[in-house]
Amino acid sequence: MMKKVITLLPILFLVILIGCNSTDKNVDIYFGGKIINPKNNHVILYSMEKVIDTFFLDTTNKFIGKINKANEGLYYFSHGNENQHIYLEPGDSLMLRLNTWDFDESLVFAGKGAERNNILVDCFLETEKERNLFYEYNQLEPANFKLKVDSLIKTKLVTYNEYIKTHSFETFGFNEILKIALTYPIYSRIEKYPIIHAKITEENKLPKVDASFYDYRKKIKKDNDSLMYYPPYSRYIRNYLYNETFNLGHNPLESEYSSEFTLDLLNTINEKVSTESSKNAFLRQTVIGHFYNKSSCSINLEAFNTFFKLSTNEKDKKLITNLIDDSQSIVINEELPQFSITDYANSEHSISDVIKDQNTFLFFWSPEFVSESYIVSRFQYLSTTYPNIKFIEIKIDGDKNKRIQKLDIKNQFYLANNSAAHDFLTCKMPRSILVNKKGKVVNGYASISSTNLTPFLNDLNKN
Repeated sequence: MMKKVITLLPILFLVILIGCNSTDKNVDIYFGGKIINPKNNHVILYSMEKVIDTFFLDTTNKFIGKINKANEGLYYFSHGNENQHIYLEPGDSLMLRLNTWDFDESLVFAGKGAERNNILVDCFLETEKERNLFYEYNQLEPANFKLKVDSLIKTKLVTYNEYIKTHSFETFGFNEILKIALTYPIYSRIEKYPIIHAKITEENKLPKVDASFYDYRKKIKKDNDSLMYYPPYSRYIRNYLYNETFNLGHNPLESEYSSEFTLDLLNTINEKVSTESSKNAFLRQTVIGHFYNKSSCSINLEAFNTFFKLSTNEKDKKLITNLIDDSQSIVINEELPQFSITDYANSEHSISDVIKDQNTFLFFWSPEFVSESYIVSRFQYLSTTYPNIKFIEIKIDGDKNKRIQKLDIKNQFYLANNSAAHDFLTCKMPRSILVNKKGKVVNGYASISSTNLTPFLNDLNKN
């Protein structure tokens, strides 16, 4: 499973220089490397959701930075719309090399701390490869499925035991992360199996499993806030919560989550997740995710009221309050309210003039919530698929001088501070509004990532 050795002479030379010159090598961390085919001019390092530092690329697309008095633990770095987790310890001098055309597959580390991070990348890549394997496994009956996954887990534990045996210097903290990286993706797929199997067999109930099917749950702690942003852990907890909720009697064949399911899921989160931070995060993700998946202005007030009752995070409550108010400020089948937008030649336009007599898709976005690269890929697809719709991207906030380079500048605008559009964009989250040729709103709160958007686009494209 270990990644083959790759020669990184320039980076290794940099590591040696750092080792020779560092006076705080026991408490500080150096992090750097080289980005091939960079998407932008920087790399951002995070701990959980907090930005630790931003490192800018030089003229050779290399970067290097020092993290003073850093703590041991999980971090992640991002470049463009891609990211990857790393495990850092005081005294590390971790250098990376990657090609953005093949981000994860090309990623390799050198320097102090490299071995542990290379195996974490290997774990991630193995998990991705196993997707095809589980297409087959999910069709099996529960007993045969369990035999397959038990065998796979044994293989993962062999890898784990071999690594810690030959790397006795690794800390307890990293060993725990390695075991999670190896095994939790399998546990996550076990939790998802009943729902997927029911869809494959087209039965409106979950398959019956014996008492030992979920034995691994006895080893899992669901109250680790420090792992909340680590995908193998958070994905497992999420799948576990959804599985528990479906087991309350919900039909797994429904195409979207019902209001009753959302309500039960919120209560399941409250019951099963004990730590405040993780509980609040899952509650927020659920109400926002289910609202966006519906891709309409329809509000499940009972679920939102339950969120307000269960969450203790006042910032989250304010965000959700703004989201509800925003969704109710645009009325279906009525004319779009008037507001101004500004083009990148700094000319102001009335929205009614820009969309006059055209079927239009207005996408309001903020760099805080959505990446430019995702917008590019999504709108290149949408504009090709629906040629009778005009797609317009409108930046809510952020750098007003920076447009999206790979999309037509004629369809890009931003909101000046005095634009009336801010009145229905108070939460700053992405929002799509579909308007027909008559200027009437046909969908007031769509999501570009939801499959429920497709019928609206099909209808608008025909007319």
